Amino acid sequence: MPSPQSCPKKQEALDFLALCHNELGWDQAKLSIRQTAARDAFDDNQPWQPSFEELEHGARVAWRNNARCIGRLFWSSLEIRDKRNLREPEAVAADLIEHIRHATNGGKIKPLVSIYAPEDQHGPSLRIWNHQLFGYAGYGKQANGHYLGDPKNEKFTEIAQKMGWQGKGTDFDLLPWIIQKRGERAQIFNPPENDCLKVALRHPSFEWFADLGLEWYAVPILSDMNLRIGGLNFRAAPFNGWYMGTEIGSRDLGDEGRYNKLPVIADKMNLLGKKTETLWKDRALVELNEAVLHSYSEDGVRIVDHHRASSEFMRFVKKEQSEKRLVSGDWSWLVPPMSGSATEVFHRGWKDHKSLPDYQIQRKAWELAD
Repeated sequence: MPSPQSCPKKQEALDFLALCHNELGWDQAKLSIRQTAARDAFDDNQPWQPSFEELEHGARVAWRNNARCIGRLFWSSLEIRDKRNLREPEAVAADLIEHIRHATNGGKIKPLVSIYAPEDQHGPSLRIWNHQLFGYAGYGKQANGHYLGDPKNEKFTEIAQKMGWQGKGTDFDLLPWIIQKRGERAQIFNPPENDCLKVALRHPSFEWFADLGLEWYAVPILSDMNLRIGGLNFRAAPFNGWYMGTEIGSRDLGDEGRYNKLPVIADKMNLLGKKTETLWKDRALVELNEAVLHSYSEDGVRIVDHHRASSEFMRFVKKEQSEKRLVSGDWSWLVPPMSGSATEVFHRGWKDHKSLPDYQIQRKAWELAD
């Protein structure tokens, strides 16, 4: 007998297959065959098996539906790596290197998702503990008052250290990977140093900027989200697009709770020691963001500025409206963290319709392992 919990998931699968029928041009016979297969699997209390075509469309639609992403104009270009046969941490770690190489593409970054073994009736098959495949260690405040590394990753760094990893003790130490198979202890893998394309930041006008020693990685690969397709949960499905400049300049490097580089930049610009009305934070923020865009462009790494990203998102909205599809949006994520009111997305109201498929936030894996 099917469990009561399977019924909503079964309907979700049937609805998703109807979506494929409508959007991929299936005939009625194919829809009937695929819905019957899904219905039988759920009635037997087994996860159904999407075809590659279904998996591909589901992953793309999940990007299209994600309320937090401003870069959805390119949802249909997402490439899918079907790795559902992989569930051993060693094999997954080796395969993640291939994801990185393909996504990085010499700086011409490709939107890409790798989909590993799905959750079944016994729970998640696999979890990647890292928030992103690339991330910098956070070591805490030092004796000189300086915070070493990225505060965002302090807890993960502590976990990795307890598992035996030791970084070099710099502001930009790549974190190792922690991967766990169901029923087994999590395993730790060395940071992907040789395959991480990094960009050293410099400024087109300020020669001193390079001496700050700032850097960032080229590809943001989210690795702790749940890909939900047709009632199935793919708890390990690392996904990447490319960076919007303000994600790095305004948030990663500019936020007080992150690298907090605005004071040192303002000091170099001789803006400190004056009244706050001089808008020193704003001026430093603009120069930091210009350095990010300049450096990525000079190194041939794909990136988009926030004004272009906003314009592209509004093109996406118009296309979706022409297809009579609702557009989910989270205002606090869509509005860029710099010059928000100068972008069109600021002046619109957005609602998250919770449409499926989607890339969903899930509880941190280490919390479940405690």
